[in-house]
Amino acid sequence: MNQLKYYRFILYIFIGGILFMGDQAISDQVRDGLFSAWTDSAFYQTVWADDGNIETMAVSDNDLALEDSISGNGFASEDLEGTEVETDEGAVEENSVSANCFVTVDESYFDDAAFIGDSRTVGLYDYAGLDNTDFYASSGLTIYKLFEDPDGKFKDGNWTENIEEALERESYGKVYLMIGINEMGTGDVDYFMKHYEAAVERIMELQPDAIIYLEAIMRVSTERSEQGDYIYNEGIDERNERIAALADNKRIFYLDVNEVVCDENGGLIADYTFDGVHLYAQYISIWKQFLMEHAVLAQPKDSGEVPPGSE
Repeated sequence: MNQLKYYRFILYIFIGGILFMGDQAISDQVRDGLFSAWTDSAFYQTVWADDGNIETMAVSDNDLALEDSISGNGFASEDLEGTEVETDEGAVEENSVSANCFVTVDESYFDDAAFIGDSRTVGLYDYAGLDNTDFYASSGLTIYKLFEDPDGKFKDGNWTENIEEALERESYGKVYLMIGINEMGTGDVDYFMKHYEAAVERIMELQPDAIIYLEAIMRVSTERSEQGDYIYNEGIDERNERIAALADNKRIFYLDVNEVVCDENGGLIADYTFDGVHLYAQYISIWKQFLMEHAVLAQPKDSGEVPPGSE
């Protein structure tokens, strides 16, 4: 075996010995402390992190978990239970986490996409420059009335019929949904999620070939959150946690733009917003860039066509 594999072999023996001793010889705190110190070492960084891919071993409850962070995509899977791992190649078989396939694309990726949402998505429609993309967005839109439109049209979007009719007629490769801020004052989280899940199921029925992106509800600024009314970040986080649980990382993917628009306190960056809720026009590009860096490419058809944005 080569030198790298030899060191890995020694590593397995070392960790196995620690886990075997368990509570018989050393405490959990001491064992975890020893392991953490080792993973922070220069030896770990130079020997275990090879070829630009860092595989991180974590000790928890006497189990050995493998987290595989694939270079270049900035996404690390958290739940690989039931997977089979080839240690020589680092390849994940069986139940593979498709979210590791996030890639960066260009704007053409959105040419066959539909964006559904409230006034925040209206901002994306107005200022992202995605002229070939369909937007079904309206100020005040809620999940409770997503497929209802008594007037036959919305003021802010670029269509003249209700969303359900449009999705029945058109065919999309991707559907993005960001909605939930207007619903904060109506019902509890369970009530919201009952309607949200039903809407996602309906969208999947109407667009059977589409990748579904569930976008996290964008948080509000800390100042806005602390006003004391129904819009507050803890409630947004509670809903986002439930939305994230709907992702199967096969056809449904969860995207959290809060990663790039919020400050260290978890609130929307004050300089990015004019009212604590909506982004200034010049910061919409940050949102768009995040979406471009978190795209999933559909499997190529038998025709050999290259998926949009993959070139």
